[in-house]
Amino acid sequence: MNDDVRGILFILVGMSLFSVQDILVRHLADVASLPQIMTIRGLIGGSILMAFLKLTGRPILFTSSYPKLALCRVILFFSGFLCFYFALSEMGLAEVTSLFFFSPIFVTIISKFLFKNHIGFHRLGAVLTGFAGVILIVKPSPNKFEMIALLPLVSAFTYSVSMMIAKYTRDRDSVWQQMMHLYWGSCILGLVASIIISLVGPDIGTSKSYAYLLRPWVISDWNAILAILTIACIGSCGMLLLTSAYRISNPPVIAPFEYVLLVFAIVNGYWLFGEIPDYFSFVGMTLITLSGIYIFFREGVKNKPIAVKTSLRT
Repeated sequence: MNDDVRGILFILVGMSLFSVQDILVRHLADVASLPQIMTIRGLIGGSILMAFLKLTGRPILFTSSYPKLALCRVILFFSGFLCFYFALSEMGLAEVTSLFFFSPIFVTIISKFLFKNHIGFHRLGAVLTGFAGVILIVKPSPNKFEMIALLPLVSAFTYSVSMMIAKYTRDRDSVWQQMMHLYWGSCILGLVASIIISLVGPDIGTSKSYAYLLRPWVISDWNAILAILTIACIGSCGMLLLTSAYRISNPPVIAPFEYVLLVFAIVNGYWLFGEIPDYFSFVGMTLITLSGIYIFFREGVKNKPIAVKTSLRT
């Protein structure tokens, strides 16, 4: 089995783990606290990463040669995935997942301005196709517009900027250092957010999504606690699998296989929650997927990656 095949297998297993994670995040919307999930996810993820580095003989480093940029990346990562999980509480799995997959297109746009990378006719066409897909899913209208539909795009944007930071800092900060920053930073920020919420004591109102964000920590519901621990463990294992995949394989070859997560989201959304995306959403998902895959293809053909590619879910 060559490295690319192994990388593809790692991607597929990692995506299956993320699909289970998203289901659990959705199920916990009525009982759990989203900052609690982020805190425990970071704590367990950081601990698993430390154990992995120890077992493989790699150094465990918490420092950064770019502390300000590392802090910025941690904040972007935390706020972006807070938006993603927040959106899962009220939007369909397939719609949220497909809008997040706008990330490669954001990376293309941002790289144009930050790294002066040339965007030719082919990539420009892919960007415009992706935008068309977003419009079909979000369906903006003067009479009705759901702001929550923008949250997966916010997540995609913050992720893309964090990848640009990863590219800039990779000369001195290893991928393991960067992951360590994300895990423990998420843990600290989640804990701080929970403390602030508990002190302010805001009225969560009747919205399920706002309750998910502002609810106190769950400490007596053992089913919820078990689900949170499962989210943390499988999410961390998924990240390790994807990181390993991109370290041993050719990114443009294996990256398109991440889109299997959208297939999982469609099937799980229908099977578990009775969600059936309408025709326009299906077309939009297809356009975003094709544009993202085409951008990966162009990277492979030109052999000039537009960004460091570690994973759409790192």
